[in-house]
Amino acid sequence: MINAYAIAAAGELIGERGRAAMLLALMDGRPKTAGELAFAANVSAQSASAHLSKLVGGGLLSVQNEGRHRYYRLAGSKIAHALEALGSIAMKERPAGLPGPGARNDLYLARTCYYHLAGRIAVELTDRLEHSGVIRVQDQRNFELGPRGKRWFEAMDIDVERLRRSRRCFARQCIDWTERRPHLAGILGAALCSRFIALGWIAPRSNTRAVRITHQGSRELHTRFGLKLN
Repeated sequence: MINAYAIAAAGELIGERGRAAMLLALMDGRPKTAGELAFAANVSAQSASAHLSKLVGGGLLSVQNEGRHRYYRLAGSKIAHALEALGSIAMKERPAGLPGPGARNDLYLARTCYYHLAGRIAVELTDRLEHSGVIRVQDQRNFELGPRGKRWFEAMDIDVERLRRSRRCFARQCIDWTERRPHLAGILGAALCSRFIALGWIAPRSNTRAVRITHQGSRELHTRFGLKLN
């Protein structure tokens, strides 16, 4: 895919409906078998095999053998960010004053995006963290800790210094494809999402990227951040 028009080659891989469905099915970060991806894309096993071969060859997916099974996943967080950004471009602008789709669809309200939280709740949470000085914009692609950041994350039992030593991006701005505004991504966003799950505030749903906000989570998100789920 290294040529003068590499973006066109990547676009061709993503643009086919079956392959797009497979890529979106892997956006939660969990590896899946060819059979699971064939089901997600509603294609035959033979077609799924051909699509997966192209996606691996194009550098969009990686594959790992475990016993008799082969597990596929996105080739990295950059692929997830690119897909999320493409989704935000594809979404039509909503007239001012009209309710967003988040009020009608669990996927729009809260979902996972490659280990971090996405959807309306994630965007509003990011706004609250920024306005309260926990995070702040570093540049067009990244957030950084604000003056209250280290203490706040420590109170959430998140070790930011350990996260900084990781080779992964620390705190990325990921443009939300449904809200068209950034939510917190990177290893900091992933740690926060994992902490919400550990606390019982959110719970993954089966066979979907949507997550369920628990009763405790609804209460805590409203009390701590002023977030409303309706």
